[in-house]
Amino acid sequence: MEVLRTIWLFFQNQILGMKWLNALIGNGLEAIGLNPNGLAGGSLQFFLYDTIKIFVLLSVLIFGISYIQSYFPPERTRQILGRFHGIGANTASALLGTVTPFCSCSSIPIFMGFTSAGLPIGVTFSFLISSPMVDLGSLVLLMSVFGAKVAVVYVILGLIIAVVGGTLLEKLNMDRYVEDFIKTAPYMQTENGTLTRHERIEFAKEQLLSTIKKVAPYIFIGVAIGAVIHNMIPQAWVETILGSSNPFAVILATVVGIPMYADIFGTIPVAESLLFKGAGLGTILSFMMAVTTLSLPSLIMLKKAVKPKLLAVFIAICTVGIILVGYFFNFFQYFLM
Repeated sequence: MEVLRTIWLFFQNQILGMKWLNALIGNGLEAIGLNPNGLAGGSLQFFLYDTIKIFVLLSVLIFGISYIQSYFPPERTRQILGRFHGIGANTASALLGTVTPFCSCSSIPIFMGFTSAGLPIGVTFSFLISSPMVDLGSLVLLMSVFGAKVAVVYVILGLIIAVVGGTLLEKLNMDRYVEDFIKTAPYMQTENGTLTRHERIEFAKEQLLSTIKKVAPYIFIGVAIGAVIHNMIPQAWVETILGSSNPFAVILATVVGIPMYADIFGTIPVAESLLFKGAGLGTILSFMMAVTTLSLPSLIMLKKAVKPKLLAVFIAICTVGIILVGYFFNFFQYFLM
């Protein structure tokens, strides 16, 4: 058992966490006369380490996920979801959302296509919630920073929010609040032939390059913000505002996260720095969920497809779910980390 634990810790710290890379960059900075423990050296070390780590993990993850996704074109996905009913359909939709490496804005066109194809509103919204919140990339990246237990529980709770949210919207008969042009839009059923292995690899490469181009600016911004928090903002400030002593920290983090726009890759460096400075685990994860699921640009896009009442209920369900998840993690932080 001890051998397995040692192997797992090596995998988590050196493969996923790339601690060796951090030490290598620190030694390199010392060699050119920069102190990794100083303000400039520490900020540069954090920026280089997190940027390289995220881009390496991102490349491996997106390529792998896109290769898997090549087996699930929209028509096939619609057919799969159409076989399920009730909460089973919502669960299947939420699970399918985990293999789509999309931010919230990218998920909305797929949500519109599913709605036009006649899938129930609960099913489409379960997908819309889970796709940006709990994709496989989030599992691996969270594992590299917070450990396996936190990452697995985060994904499970995110899926629960997606399933419960979609179920509630369906029980409330909210489908009447979808804009008419979405319901009546023609849905093109395409026959997707079997792709060859080479075609799947080419598809995965295209998805990888497209995703990197799209998320790279947010990664650089996120890492830069993380470096500032990590090396320049006093720990006492973070603990006072976002620490466990502030009972409203989770709510504050959720509200602050909503106007922002990023995906899991851009928010990880900020989360890592906040944790190091003493912010509560649940507070950090609530911030991440709010940024990835309820970003203002995605809500503006969604407003074009649904009526205000449905949009308001969707925001309320997600916000309450995110806040509850935050308090859960803050309460059980000691046992999970």
